[in-house]
Amino acid sequence: MTPGPDSLEHDREALLARHRAAVRDRLLRSDHVRAGPDSITWKINREVIVVAGWGRAILLQLAHPAVAAGVHDHSTIRRGGLVAGVRRLRSTVGAMQSLAFGDTEQMIAAAARINAIHDRVKGRAYSAHDPGLQRWVHATLIESIPRTYELLVGPLTLHERDQYCSEAAIMEPLLGMPAGWLPRNSADLDTYMREMLADGGLGVTDTSRALARKVLFPSKWQVVWPAFRAMQLVTIGSLPPSIRQAYGFAWRARDERALARWTTCIRASLRLLPPIAREWPMARHVLQTSPERSRLEGQGLPV
Repeated sequence: MTPGPDSLEHDREALLARHRAAVRDRLLRSDHVRAGPDSITWKINREVIVVAGWGRAILLQLAHPAVAAGVHDHSTIRRGGLVAGVRRLRSTVGAMQSLAFGDTEQMIAAAARINAIHDRVKGRAYSAHDPGLQRWVHATLIESIPRTYELLVGPLTLHERDQYCSEAAIMEPLLGMPAGWLPRNSADLDTYMREMLADGGLGVTDTSRALARKVLFPSKWQVVWPAFRAMQLVTIGSLPPSIRQAYGFAWRARDERALARWTTCIRASLRLLPPIAREWPMARHVLQTSPERSRLEGQGLPV
């Protein structure tokens, strides 16, 4: 007998409830503290433009054959359509905002949804719950996002880069990774990335190349040419040369000049925009309401 919609929805809610409980328990047993409005995580992640670094992170992730196989089997990326890409981006942005800017329960709920999705992403040679694959995915993001911030927004100090790694390690209890598994500073991150690029099991496959094309050149991408052209240049230009060559992307002097023109234009444009036009709404809302919340709490009033 095939389960009905009500039964499937009940099972889904029960699964999410179990994951929320597990995430909450792991957080309580860990020493991680959620990053707040004054953190380097907020400074970097609240800038909308840093999503331009996701392309680089995704292509690095796909350079791992097991990740590429999992994405091919379970993601809509392989469909390659612009509409599907926008939907996927909205979902990813929603999860990112809840993890970075949400309160504790919003963060736990977002992590539970991710873990529930990971339950389904498994095959003969991969599992989304594999800590090794999770560390690689995590590392590509915490390397690519600050790099993109520095390219398009402004410089970061070594302390800020270290702090970004340290704050991001809260993903260990959120996703069920072993304690101490993720890089805690930029030196550890750089060492890990060098090891992975040298002999860590990476290898760009035909599947990786096909998926990379879907990410960078989805059907009808020319409709939003300025956004995609900038993302293509930032992604391809910032990849490690060995990975770029393995994907088969050419990088010529004229491409380097085009990247320089785009980054100069973007940086100048961002300086002219008010925060409300360049920051995520959820981050802006929390930043605007936090002082009022603190004042009310200080007076013993309900919030």
